[in-house]
Amino acid sequence: GSSRVGRIVGELAARQLKPALLELGGKAPFVVADDADLDAAVAAAAFGAFFHQGQICMSTERLVVADKVADAFATKLAAKAKSLVAGDPRKGDTPLGTLIGESARQHLNGLIADARDHGARILSGGESDSVVMQPTVIDRVTPAMRIYGEESFGPLVAMIRVRGNDDELVRVANDTEYGLAAAVFSGDGGRGMAIARGIRSGICHVNSATVYDEAQMPFGGVKSSGHGRFGGQAGIAEFTDLRWVTLQAGPRAYPI
Repeated sequence: GSSRVGRIVGELAARQLKPALLELGGKAPFVVADDADLDAAVAAAAFGAFFHQGQICMSTERLVVADKVADAFATKLAAKAKSLVAGDPRKGDTPLGTLIGESARQHLNGLIADARDHGARILSGGESDSVVMQPTVIDRVTPAMRIYGEESFGPLVAMIRVRGNDDELVRVANDTEYGLAAAVFSGDGGRGMAIARGIRSGICHVNSATVYDEAQMPFGGVKSSGHGRFGGQAGIAEFTDLRWVTLQAGPRAYPI
């Protein structure tokens, strides 16, 4: 659920001293280093941002892109986004469907308008007058814009251009209250893993999309994305009490 509801659940559980695993909101960063395979990165970013209309906790919401490759990446991603048409899911003739409801449309339209008012560039899509919203890519996003930090939960992705080394990519990726899923694209596996280790998230995939899950893997986040892990042995361990039971084999001397 949302981080707002998660705080309520956590508070109610704490009053009863009950354990509560909380898997909450996300603002998944997708880091593109200057040596990344841009075609592969675009394919993964589009899938992560727009699959299920971006209404997944793991959805890609923040593209953290090295300035050296930002122009080329933006051009390729905008073209990909324009090829993914949203429509009435009852007809089954488009890859993308609708938003969950009118409140979602209003929220997303507000984020887009605010970003534009603060100088961002809309590369594809834009505001919608119905719950059918086309995939929207917003470039040159800055911390002054709502979309920089607010969870959008829709077919909307923000691109942040980063000048500097890998430490700066990590800093921007971590500049969010959330920490569920993340992704890193680099042509050097070691470099990608090093960046991934610096990102504060429960899940991080190198050279793959943020939207990825396997039943046996530990799934969960940090910061405002919650705590605890679901999946496989980790999920069992969360709801298992570890006990200490002894059997005295013979007489024991006590100090009193």
